[in-house]
Amino acid sequence: MLQWLRHYRRAQLPGDISAGLVVAMMMIPQGMAYAIVAGLPPVAGIYASILPPLVYALFGSSMTQSVGPMAIVSLMTAAVIGPLAAAGSGLYTVLAAQLALVAGAVLLLCGALRMGFLANFFSRPVMGGFTFGSAVVIALGQLHALLGADALHDLSKLQVHAPSALLGGASLLALLLAKRYMAALLRRCGLPTAAAEIGARLAPMLVVLTATALMAWSDLPARGVRLTGAVPAGLPGLNLAISAAHWRPLLQPGLLIGFIVFLMSMSAAQTLALKRNEKLLSNHELVGLGAANVASALSGGFPVTGSISRSAVNFAAGANTPLASVFTSLLLAGALVAPTGWLALLPLPTLAATIIVAVLGMLEFDTLRLAWRYDRGDAAAWLASGVGVLALGVEAGVVIGVALSMGTLIWRASRPHIAVLGRIAGSEHFRNIERYPAETQPGLLMLRVDANLFFGNAEAVSERVEEELRGHPGTRHLVLVMSAVSSIDTTALFALGELNENLKRRGIGVHLAEVKGPVLDRLRHSELLARLNGRLFLSTAMACDELQRFLVVE
Repeated sequence: MLQWLRHYRRAQLPGDISAGLVVAMMMIPQGMAYAIVAGLPPVAGIYASILPPLVYALFGSSMTQSVGPMAIVSLMTAAVIGPLAAAGSGLYTVLAAQLALVAGAVLLLCGALRMGFLANFFSRPVMGGFTFGSAVVIALGQLHALLGADALHDLSKLQVHAPSALLGGASLLALLLAKRYMAALLRRCGLPTAAAEIGARLAPMLVVLTATALMAWSDLPARGVRLTGAVPAGLPGLNLAISAAHWRPLLQPGLLIGFIVFLMSMSAAQTLALKRNEKLLSNHELVGLGAANVASALSGGFPVTGSISRSAVNFAAGANTPLASVFTSLLLAGALVAPTGWLALLPLPTLAATIIVAVLGMLEFDTLRLAWRYDRGDAAAWLASGVGVLALGVEAGVVIGVALSMGTLIWRASRPHIAVLGRIAGSEHFRNIERYPAETQPGLLMLRVDANLFFGNAEAVSERVEEELRGHPGTRHLVLVMSAVSSIDTTALFALGELNENLKRRGIGVHLAEVKGPVLDRLRHSELLARLNGRLFLSTAMACDELQRFLVVE
């Protein structure tokens, strides 16, 4: 805890202060917007942005991670709580906090058990498809607010409220133009590149302030443009409000949300850590994120995570340590302590526009294009998770994508690549005869197994060996080149033993070459080496030379 504070330098303070101010300005509209996505009162987004970053600063290992509400996690929260309680009700708020508590407890437990490696089981294509599907769902879900209509499941029946649609469309256009041109415009005005990028990121705050001023000075509210409504002044109270009857429905979603929280936070934190050549500790991140979610539950919030875009702004604004997030929290707390009447005038169409523009930035197809060219299985996982989210919901989309990704991994592992080796003329190099002009020897079959041997592929390896033997009927000696084999489990050991006995009865010698040290150490504890119908060779070249002499004698 607080390793960064023990080595804090005064020179780091200006950067932390400026970053804290910039992110706080960004968080007010963003936090309120993401609370709306989660089906909660807008102020819940600010509540979830005060205590969680403070707690993360105590336990987390990232120097520039910005923890708080995030679009996808907010969508997942709404998907989980929606069937259990009416949006905006007291029970809904309690269950959202309880969901954060469950997710936080899961993350803390995983951190205590040092299970940070679990992030490796969620592939990049699955994450890309999940993000794409979630972004589309969020954007479609905000159309009714953008156009001033009632929330409907059938978009074809959407009734447009003209003043709201005009305001929402203008806000959307302004945000899109700012995203596309504002940084370049600020650079032309003489601002440094970094400052111009930060200024462009603050465009949502400028648009929200402009729209709020318009609401105060016009009759648009009287004409039916919906506002956020009164925002309670003062800091959130610390309490643990739970519903005992809803623990079971929240356990599985809480586990899934905790997993997504960790994965997204690690993605953001690792990107920034690499830029600063810093060490990121995955198990510390689990503890930090878990504690942050527990803190959110205690302060009337909902599940939170590290935001890629917000963390990037924090980094670009000069953040050196988690003290920047501490300043952000203090500034947001000050915004609630100060008069909050102006927040009640924020128009919902403008907040909807900020949400749509934010999630549109998550729509990227680069991963799908690369996967389609490189690995169709990964491309299928991207499509499955994306379509699953759109057709069946967030949780189902994640499960489908992960299942397909793991299924593809198991399918590949069960069908390992096995190459017939030949010698490159005039050398001691042996290569796949299908790829290189390599020479083979009559009566000698050399096979390189390019995978670890385990219960899932032992039978497939044995079948492939028999297939190659049928294709080389004059084989007297079989050499299994084990240079790519790092482990052999018990099932595969039995399979090798059975293969050895079978070929021994047929008068075919079985030899092993280039067995790795750790594998050899374990084989010495078995009877395979003692019963081997052949020899153990240090290299493929030595096996080839020695067995050629045997073949000449025979």
